[in-house]
Amino acid sequence: MPEKLSQNQIDALLHKMSEGAEIKQEPVQKLKEYDFRAPRKFTKEQLKALDGLHETLARVLSSYFSSILRIPCEIEAVPSEEQRFYEYSNSLPDNAMIGLMGLKSDANECDENTIMVDLTSALSFQLIERLLGGNGKGVPPDRGFTDIEIAILHHLLKNITQRFDDVWKNSFNIDFTLDQMETNPRLLQLFAPEDIVVIAMLEVKIGGNTNTITICLPADLLEQTVDRLSRKFTKVKKQQDPNQEKMKKQLVLENVCESELEMKAVFDEFTMPLHEILGLQPMDVIPLHKTVNSDISITIDDTVWFTAKLGETKRKKAIKLNNIVEQTEMVTNGQQSADVPRQHGA
Repeated sequence: MPEKLSQNQIDALLHKMSEGAEIKQEPVQKLKEYDFRAPRKFTKEQLKALDGLHETLARVLSSYFSSILRIPCEIEAVPSEEQRFYEYSNSLPDNAMIGLMGLKSDANECDENTIMVDLTSALSFQLIERLLGGNGKGVPPDRGFTDIEIAILHHLLKNITQRFDDVWKNSFNIDFTLDQMETNPRLLQLFAPEDIVVIAMLEVKIGGNTNTITICLPADLLEQTVDRLSRKFTKVKKQQDPNQEKMKKQLVLENVCESELEMKAVFDEFTMPLHEILGLQPMDVIPLHKTVNSDISITIDDTVWFTAKLGETKRKKAIKLNNIVEQTEMVTNGQQSADVPRQHGA
């Protein structure tokens, strides 16, 4: 409904109200604001490819934290968001543990740059308490970090940096190093306030507590790497060399042939009432449905594969295979029917 009404529209509304008619207001269409002065640099597909990299990082860090803390740790990657650097820096608390990781590439895949990794104070104090033998369930103190705590977190961030290096090495020839640690985010002046950054978050669940690790990546770095990352996560499987495929199948077959399977020789199967089974004694005779010269079934994994004859060799009981029972699928009019055995001479 427009904000300003003409006199005729006002009279019509008053007339409807006097008659008791219901006035229907047109639904207002929801509009999404877009700042043309600060257009988005990355598409949803590019950010989704970056999320795939952080999901791998989350699994690696989850294993690392579980091993050093001696307690199950779950880490999940939260979808990345594009922001201005001042928006991210203003959201940081006064006390934080931020590691500045330097990046460089000998293969010139990207320029030298820096990313920020923020461990929240609650997560930092929980990690310190667990590493020093506590249960990690205490209330985090509202204070800065001591020199001993900073030394512990420095060692922890160095190992986290190594995990970053391992994960990114799968896609890029980039080396990560921990250049600096900062506990006061207000002193950081890595980027201009209006610079575009991508914020990735890892949700960390340890001992019933949920905290976050925030990764701030500059747009300059992603512009040089994200396209290659998108191709890696969306590439179509190429046609393999037929000779190479044949060699792979042969190798798999050779390994499968080394597997051990249990073979059973089944002479006959029958049923008896339970009270007769309970009454069986040594030397009792049970009549069977087959003669001694009848074929017996050889089963592998409860599937009949062969028929055989009972015999003896070197004073030991033996069986002689005489037929191969092959299970085939009969397909009629596009529908599958029951398996039908076929016999071939052995």
